[in-house]
Amino acid sequence: MINKELALIFDRLADGLELQGANRFRVLAYRKASRVLDELTEDVTVLLKEKRLSKLPGIGRAIKEKIQEYIDTGKIKKYEEIKKEIPGELLSMLDIQNLGPRTLGLVYTELGIKDIKGLKKAIATGKLARLPQMGEKKVENIRQSIEYYEQSISRLALDTAEQRANEVVAYLKKQTKAQKITVAGSLRRCKETIGDIDILATGKNRSRIIEIFTKFPKTERIIAAGATKGSIIIKGNTQVDLRIVDPGSYGAALQYFTGSKAHNVKLRNIAKTKRMKLSEYGLFKGRRLIAGKTERQIYQTLGLAYIDPEMREDRGEIERAQENRLPHLIDIKDIRGDLQMHSTYSDSDASIKDLAKGAIALGYEYILITDHSRAAKYARGLDIKELHKQWREIDRLNKSIKKIRILKGAEVDILADGRLDYPDNVLKQLDLALASIHQGFKKNVTERMCRAMDNPYIDIIAHPTGRLISQRQGYEIDLPAVMDKALQTNTFLELNAYPDRLDLSDINLRLAKDKGVKISIGTDAHNIEGLKWMRFGIAMARRGWLETTDVINTYSLKKLMKLRKRNL
Repeated sequence: MINKELALIFDRLADGLELQGANRFRVLAYRKASRVLDELTEDVTVLLKEKRLSKLPGIGRAIKEKIQEYIDTGKIKKYEEIKKEIPGELLSMLDIQNLGPRTLGLVYTELGIKDIKGLKKAIATGKLARLPQMGEKKVENIRQSIEYYEQSISRLALDTAEQRANEVVAYLKKQTKAQKITVAGSLRRCKETIGDIDILATGKNRSRIIEIFTKFPKTERIIAAGATKGSIIIKGNTQVDLRIVDPGSYGAALQYFTGSKAHNVKLRNIAKTKRMKLSEYGLFKGRRLIAGKTERQIYQTLGLAYIDPEMREDRGEIERAQENRLPHLIDIKDIRGDLQMHSTYSDSDASIKDLAKGAIALGYEYILITDHSRAAKYARGLDIKELHKQWREIDRLNKSIKKIRILKGAEVDILADGRLDYPDNVLKQLDLALASIHQGFKKNVTERMCRAMDNPYIDIIAHPTGRLISQRQGYEIDLPAVMDKALQTNTFLELNAYPDRLDLSDINLRLAKDKGVKISIGTDAHNIEGLKWMRFGIAMARRGWLETTDVINTYSLKKLMKLRKRNL
């Protein structure tokens, strides 16, 4: 978790410097360091000890010294100074969409507002709308953003929750004699955001296991420590609950504490109709325990096919299980390639060669390089000359690397006026082209997206709703209309596996499946470690009931190329 802690600090440092009007390149340096650390899978303390930290892109001497300072003292002096210099909650308020440094500075200077409470009051009284360049529409957008922000800060992103849970589980496996240890709750169901972390275990000397659990090194507060249950707050203000259960009831407890609540209520009602009683302790006929050791026993005894955890949301899965008509959900092993990633030609830390090697290690047959187009100046978007240079390198690599096929792609901006950022004579030379919106979020998004899909060389619409889970809800878009257009034009919609996007969401993926729209999964990786985000995309795909036939990167390269609209 120290990687995540440092990533957050450097991101906050960048926020603070931006609010103060500091040099743009200083701000970008901290942003890059934050991203590198956030996506790093090796413990930064190990890299520092082995003198490998400086080899990471974006980690220069100054950043390295601050990392060392944090490891030694638990603080970074520069960050503490920034926090003191910026009044109230202004620093954290930069996380609210539509509140950039300029707007926030105006609000503070003109109205003296330095916290969310004051901002909400200014909205309610109309003071905010009367400020220069504000107006009712912008204020309403800010109000909605505050509402979304307050909901999101109380929950963890899926990848963060997974990492924290894994640390606790690894600690328990090493320090205790617990036999089975399993994460339950919404994390096991792979929801995009997580509240508390639930863990189940079996083992002798239960109270001793609970005692050891409460001594987890990152425990900040002990809420409870009983004979069979412990509850702690760990660093990052995350609650973790551990329950020790009997082996004979383990399956019933796992099913119960995995949820969802609506799914469990329906199961209990089915049990009642069969004159049984279902609880966390097992499935009973009178006082006799008839199932409980495994989850499969529970579902089978109730006359149901086994339901995968990701589907347990009471969205029709129980009715399908009664009829033995559940989908055969996609699995990570079904993926043959990654259809969105970026290289050093634009804003990535990884070369094309390194991305290819990373993909080979994952067993992929192909990858699609999708660097940004020229309008994305913030991401060093490629002009046509640079794109041709990239193509020549891909051609050379495809001759020298035989285990994988590197495809020529691009993430092409759909401009504010609806045009595409590259002309057709460039697009038609790409193996696959993604189109996406990065500007003009409120300018006829649906119409622009549909216009892009009319182009015979646009194969995939990337992150179709534009959401960032921690920051914004996404574009104002008629998604059913976009899906209908995708089906009509044989365009694929992306499931972006970056943990703060997961776009399309599970609900929208289910809608796409029902309409017959094919899905492309891309990690949007900006370094080698980002390639491993595919598992989060698969988690969302499973929550959306997707099967291998629904996802184009389960297809062979030959079949994938034949599916392009230009070939139909």
